[in-house]
Amino acid sequence: MPKLKIANQTYTSRLLIGTAGYPNFHIMSEAITASGAEIATVSMRRVKFTDTSAENLFTLLREQDLTILPNTAGCYTAKDAILTAELAREALETSLIKLEVIGDEQTLFPDVEQLLQAAEKLVQDGFTVLPYCNDDPITCKKLEDIGCAAVMPLGAPIGSGMGIRNPYNIQIIRDCVKVPLIVDAGVGTASDAAIAMELGCDAVLLNTAIAKAHRPVLMAEAMKKAIEAGRAAYLAGRIPRKLYATASSPQEDIIQ
Repeated sequence: MPKLKIANQTYTSRLLIGTAGYPNFHIMSEAITASGAEIATVSMRRVKFTDTSAENLFTLLREQDLTILPNTAGCYTAKDAILTAELAREALETSLIKLEVIGDEQTLFPDVEQLLQAAEKLVQDGFTVLPYCNDDPITCKKLEDIGCAAVMPLGAPIGSGMGIRNPYNIQIIRDCVKVPLIVDAGVGTASDAAIAMELGCDAVLLNTAIAKAHRPVLMAEAMKKAIEAGRAAYLAGRIPRKLYATASSPQEDIIQ
């Protein structure tokens, strides 16, 4: 099966995983291992680099040979997001950035105007930008044209677990963009992840669905299998939907 390619890097796993909200580092580490993920995202605005727990987090992720994807969660303006990205590059020595510019606290939907401004500036400054955005084909196409390495439309509001609320838009986005399409936010269980992949997504990024599950490690394993199955089903090609039955056995030469 073809590998996931983001910018000039390739990955075997198509599951990107978050690092927040776990009961402890031990369970987080076990869940990441069970998920098979090779990319882990960390919120830069919620990590205190003077705290030993932050040092332990980054040490643990590096020991697991993970690509660390810093994100700008908690930023509400392009200016703050750009500053956070620059601090992340300096602290972690990576140009990878998951760009988030939030519009309001209740929905956590992206502020598209500020997002586009931040994306354009960061691309110009040499960042590999993976933007969290609305499930809007026009916005996704604009982000691709700016030079983002992927587009990451939400499946549903962050942490809601509502699944893929608008599969039709995801399909349209798949037709519109050539860069990797990664569903980010809203996945609640394994079937949601499988649906995202069956729609043609290249990968899924999730956090809460694993971290807040009753058994995070087992859910991580389920997500891994769902994403693999969904990708295989997409590549295999599903049969057309029909209103009426079609016999699976031939009708000719039936014994009378």
